[in-house]
Amino acid sequence: MFDFNKDIINASEKAIKQTAGAFRDIDEITECNQKKVLAAFIRGRVSERHFLGTTGYGYGDGGRDTLDKVFAECMGAQDALVRHSFASGTHTLTAALFGLLRPGDTLLSVTGKPYDTICPVMGINGKPGMGSLKDFGINYRQIKLLPCGEPDIDGIGRFLEQNDVKLVYIQRSKGYTLRKSLSTDNIEKISLAVKARSNAIVMVDNCYGEFVETAEPTERGADLIAGSLIKNPGGGLARSGGYIAGKADLVELCSYSMTAPGIGREVGATHGLNRELFQGLFNAPHITGEALKTAVFTAALYKNLGFGVTPEPDEKRACIIQAVKLENEQNLIKFCEGIQAGSPVDSFVAPVPWDMPGYESKVIMAAGAFTGGSSIELSADAPLREPYAAWLQGGLNFHSAKAAVMLAAERVLK
Repeated sequence: MFDFNKDIINASEKAIKQTAGAFRDIDEITECNQKKVLAAFIRGRVSERHFLGTTGYGYGDGGRDTLDKVFAECMGAQDALVRHSFASGTHTLTAALFGLLRPGDTLLSVTGKPYDTICPVMGINGKPGMGSLKDFGINYRQIKLLPCGEPDIDGIGRFLEQNDVKLVYIQRSKGYTLRKSLSTDNIEKISLAVKARSNAIVMVDNCYGEFVETAEPTERGADLIAGSLIKNPGGGLARSGGYIAGKADLVELCSYSMTAPGIGREVGATHGLNRELFQGLFNAPHITGEALKTAVFTAALYKNLGFGVTPEPDEKRACIIQAVKLENEQNLIKFCEGIQAGSPVDSFVAPVPWDMPGYESKVIMAAGAFTGGSSIELSADAPLREPYAAWLQGGLNFHSAKAAVMLAAERVLK
């Protein structure tokens, strides 16, 4: 067993008492979302035959098509594409953007500069000629969030009145920043402002936000959402993949980018992977709840130990990410080493900073996961740059994740 020192044990016990109310709220959200998912499975008449795989072109894959319908209902959307063949969240978002935008169009990010890996896709950075949106004549503009972290509704409105915008892009999670993640209330305000002044498509990068609240962005005015299956909606069982969900006509356009114009969603063999995608989706509300409890506990524990945290332990959450301000590079590395040491897989290895593709700075990642890179399993990562914060997410079960978070605290304090 783990031999924690008394300071860590006392701080942990205090954190558990402080988080009782937040845990009750999480359980209520989890129950609501689990009922919603169960109802979608029942109405979709999911059966054993839907778990069978196809090969080759995958024509007539009933399991694949049923999964799309069930997933769409869970997201409050008209339609969805759920595919193991999306390599990552960034790949999924890229397919959606290229499906919706055409040369001469303007993309407006209303949450400031996007996450590191999507910037080269938009042509914000990266080498010219790689095939970015910018290379295809698609213009990028952005509006920063207000200093308080809220969306600049007035600024968005003024921009749309003066410019022709095809797509408004919202990044829900904080990424490698200390800003607030956007709630569905925030997204609804943005959507209303956009629709009042333009015909622009409202698209949300929903990574880390699925099942955190009782409604999804597509139920609060967003036209399209996209994300990764090795985050919340894969329930810790999906080994790869992503999803796109929203209005049916927009999802169809994205399907042509996913495969080929004129072919779209009609092809794509599932190779026997349907079962884990169905089961992962079914487990997703509960697993997301465990990840939220891990995040709340982490916030309370590290605040008790004197570190800055965002969100605060009692703050309403819009995604599963918890940032801990560790003050310097040494603490940051020790924190990630502790999370790795408390992982069920590769606990004996030490994470080291490296030049990870798509990132501007060296990145350290602790991820002792059953699925490589899965961030619904407990993980922590950060670029080695100020403010030297670690971004922690996931936890397949709270009790195991709690031990890893305590191990990381012990290493930092030593």
